Amino acid sequence: MRYQASSRAALLKFGTGAAIVVLAMLPGLAAQAQEVIKIGIPTGLSGANSVVAPSVVQSAELAVDEINAAGGILGKKVALEVADDGSGAAGAQKAADSLIFQKKVNVLISMQTSAARNGMLPVVTRGKVPYIYTSLYEGRSCNKYLYADGAVPEQMVGPIVDHFMSDNAKTFFLVGSDYAFGRGMLAFTKSYIEKKGGKVVGDEYQPMDATDWTAIISKMRSANPDAVIFSTAGGAPNVTLQKQYKAAGMKAQVGNLSVDEGTAKSMAADADGVFISASFLTNIDTPANKKFMAAMKAKFGDKLLTPNDLSVPQYDAVYLYKAAVEKAKSTSADAVVEALATVQFDGPRGKVQMNAQRHAPLTMYLGQVQSDGSVKIVKSFPNVSPGEQCPKL
Repeated sequence: MRYQASSRAALLKFGTGAAIVVLAMLPGLAAQAQEVIKIGIPTGLSGANSVVAPSVVQSAELAVDEINAAGGILGKKVALEVADDGSGAAGAQKAADSLIFQKKVNVLISMQTSAARNGMLPVVTRGKVPYIYTSLYEGRSCNKYLYADGAVPEQMVGPIVDHFMSDNAKTFFLVGSDYAFGRGMLAFTKSYIEKKGGKVVGDEYQPMDATDWTAIISKMRSANPDAVIFSTAGGAPNVTLQKQYKAAGMKAQVGNLSVDEGTAKSMAADADGVFISASFLTNIDTPANKKFMAAMKAKFGDKLLTPNDLSVPQYDAVYLYKAAVEKAKSTSADAVVEALATVQFDGPRGKVQMNAQRHAPLTMYLGQVQSDGSVKIVKSFPNVSPGEQCPKL
């Protein structure tokens, strides 16, 4: 619109001939305006994910800085457009609508709650924009425009349950947030436990924004399980549940399918001894991870938020998008969506390729939180398949 206004001004001031010159320049000016590739990041800067979302933005910022320093994508600079999705469906719909139809982003790359993802998908379909979902989640979210590079139950549950069973755990109590992620993750967990010969003696759910877990902890005490497994919305609910569990003096071993390393650090002694399953931990001993960690520290200094399994897939996904655009030689949605299954990125988590029904085989790590909130790697599991996810797409 500003170029149209300029042409009218030229017509009034300089006459028809000058106006023709200005109008002739319009295609070039428009092309210059399109010399930026925009990545939209709708994420939970408020709500349940607010504990971890800022670290997700940091990971994306580093990736974009590195890419721009190396010449951009197809010679174009890359810019981020960040929007708060409120960690829920309504906020995600508004964020996606703004990013796609007002900001005109070329792609959405985001760590979100499953409620936010599910709420946003109709907008993504209407806007015909590639969408890389970077959160660990309950699996089987399938859409023409959607790819996922985070872990799913088939990759996360086995390391924790198998470890507990090898330590003679036979009975389990499950606690989750009452939405797609909590119920989906724990449905798989229950099935896995029973197939392995264990018994689930209770499963309880609370809303995503729950802060009081007293009644559920009382039920756990009565059931007296050998182990408990939590699957609450990433961030705030993990903090309140674990803190209250610890304060209640509960002794059963704890596995958490949603706590990330950054949140664990914020919980420190409250999370001491908790087992987590992750595709990224900060002390992975590889040159690629050491390079990544050094770059993050150099960029953010004392403002660095702990890189974690909910933020590092964001870094990988920005590079995967770059690779797809460069392979397609275009930012066209259809071309990029087709290319995303064929490209790979070797980064902090190792090789990541979303070629398994739009999901990625991943090296998984069983970690145990220490008293200072750091996470010790107990065991690694290379190239774990995501299993059946989206066979019909």
